[in-house]
Amino acid sequence: MSDFHHALRSLRVWDTELPAFDPDTAPAEPLPLFHTWFLAAVAAGQTEPHTLSLATAGEDGRPDVRTVMLHDADARGWHFATHATSAKGRQLAARPEAALGFYWPVQGRQVRIRGHVTPASHEEAYADLHARTTGALAAALTGRQSEVLESPETLAEASEAAWRRAEAEPDADAPTWTLYVVEPAELEFFQGDARRRHLRLRYRRDPAAPAGWARELLWP
Repeated sequence: MSDFHHALRSLRVWDTELPAFDPDTAPAEPLPLFHTWFLAAVAAGQTEPHTLSLATAGEDGRPDVRTVMLHDADARGWHFATHATSAKGRQLAARPEAALGFYWPVQGRQVRIRGHVTPASHEEAYADLHARTTGALAAALTGRQSEVLESPETLAEASEAAWRRAEAEPDADAPTWTLYVVEPAELEFFQGDARRRHLRLRYRRDPAAPAGWARELLWP
């Protein structure tokens, strides 16, 4: 057995006491439960609980996935940001649908979301960007995300120039920086169980259901 396979087979998951979850106590809408689980992950010391996997597909239907940062979760949906000219920005322009995945292993929890994606106004994107750090503004000003890079030196020069501008012009605009909102059609809350009796609670949009959401349990 190679070192890789030995390490792979030796790993264990959820080497901690997992929290209880009673689906019968879940709210009629998914957003309050997401807020509750997110805050619980933060309190439990989960590293970077605000990062998520974002899956998109281009015009050719080929899937793509990457890790991005959550900017908000409100009644409109789940927010993230990127350049409209980036690979994911172009994919979302062609197919405005996405899937999000949160994984908080410290509590054995996952949240999966699928829905339609809408770009927010430029004013909202501007306000969101300038509520963040100088480094975030510098990264946005560097631009050219997903383009072929000639060399690390080229990136260093562009980044230095962007940092200088961000520090000198804290109100600078990054025109292609876009805030996207995922309006969920379906969400799943997964609670791991040490005996593999995992709990999966799915919310589906249903105008006839209370609060507009149907709830159902899924086999693990």
